[in-house]
Parts: sequence; C-alpha cells; structure tokens
Amino acid sequence: MVAPNLSPTDGPTTSAPNAAPLIETKNLDLFYGTTRALKSISISLQPRVVTAFIGPSGCGKSTFLRCFNRMNDLIDNVRITGDCRIGGEDIYASDVDVIELRKRVGMVFQKSNPFPKSIYENIAYGLRLHGVRVRSEVDAVVEQSLRGAALWDEVKDRLHSSALGLSGGQQQRLCIARAIAIRPEILLMDEPASALDPIATARVEELILDLKKDFTIVIVTHNMQQATRISDQTAFFYIGELVEFDTTDKIFTNPSSKRTEDYVTGRFG
Repeated sequence: MVAPNLSPTDGPTTSAPNAAPLIETKNLDLFYGTTRALKSISISLQPRVVTAFIGPSGCGKSTFLRCFNRMNDLIDNVRITGDCRIGGEDIYASDVDVIELRKRVGMVFQKSNPFPKSIYENIAYGLRLHGVRVRSEVDAVVEQSLRGAALWDEVKDRLHSSALGLSGGQQQRLCIARAIAIRPEILLMDEPASALDPIATARVEELILDLKKDFTIVIVTHNMQQATRISDQTAFFYIGELVEFDTTDKIFTNPSSKRTEDYVTGRFG
C-alpha cells in the first residue's frame, strides 16, 4: 500500500451545502486517559440528510459518532473537551438529562441486538419506559415503526414470536424500528449492514434512504460504495482527525485533500 500524504498543510475541508446545522462540534477532543483519540474536530451536520463517516479502522469514526449521544460516558477514563451541540444545546452541560438526550438521538449498532422478547415487546418495551401505557397507542406505534422499518408485512402475523427467530437482516431492521419508535430527531448507525448479506444490506440501504425524510442520519461505514449510494455528505477521518468533509459526490470524485484521494482510490486503508 502507498502511505498517505501527511503534509501538515493538508488541513480539513469543512464546506457543505448551506443549511442551519442540527449537530455541531467545535474543537472537540476526546482522551482515553492520556491518549488523545479525537483531535480538534469541528463539523456541522444538517438536518434530514444522510452523513457518512469513512476512514480506516481505528481512525475515530465510531468514537466520534458516540459523542452525539454520550455513549462514551460509559467508558472509564474518557474525557471530552471542546463543544458539541444539538439544536444549539450544549449536550455536555452539567444539567443535561442524558436519558432524554438518548431519546432524542437513537442508535443502531453494528451487530443486531434484539431483546430476548417477542417482536412486539422489542418495540413496546421502550415505549413503556418513555411513558406510553395505553395499549391502543402502543399497538399503533408498534405497527407504525415496523412499517417505517419495512418489516411489517414480514412479521405482522407473528408479532408475539421471539425476535431471536428472525433472520439477521430482519433483526437489524427490527432494531431500526425499535430506535425510531420513540421518534428521535437523529439516528446514529454504526456499521449497520457490516454483518449482513448483500440482499439484506440492500434492504437496509433502501430503508435509510426512506428514513431520511423524517430523521437526520449519521452512519459509520467501511464500505465506500455504500457511502456513495446512500449518503448526501461524507466526512473522512484519519488517525483521530477530520481530514475532509463535503458533499459525497465531491469527496469521491474531486476531493480537496491528497489523503482523501489516496483513501477513496484504495491506495491505503
């Protein structure tokens, strides 16, 4: 592999189509103990678009993604400095209710993780935790969420069967249905199709394109073809730095950074 050009003058490019940002970070650093894993990341993500985070393994994509719902709080010795705002609100302020934040910012993980409960209960459980108790309301949201995840027609006759009996692709769409049931503004997806076969991956990609009508979606992916198919904007990360952020078309056809060009053309990674 050809080593990337690490010229210090090859700095981040952060241009993107004009719109009021929903997610915004300024000079965000994250430390694991004394190790600086994220380095002065500044980015503005727009509402109701799909933004892809790409870059080699270990470059900080998933770590940065987890900053948006404070999942890194669950890791010992993590320290974050700088600014991270959603809708203008500092989500690391001392008075922020993290449970409410995670209601606002849903997440789908790399490995599908349905609860060992029925298909129905996988969605109803979270609704009840958030105060939805009336059975007719729960029923309506369960159906709406499964329809939103393009799963209703496949499971409507077995809602009370175990979710663990679903295929891998169906389980991942169930996890998406569970995430959107509480109507978050933002949906974070960390490699949501990496463990799926091509047909299931295509279903998830179609779903993402449909969901962006209602949700702001940020996805981490190692699959650059997937990024070109589903994202409007792409951010390239390398060794904890945001190298370049722009429209997906520009990142893949005319990047400003030599490091981005080397990565998307397969010279390293």
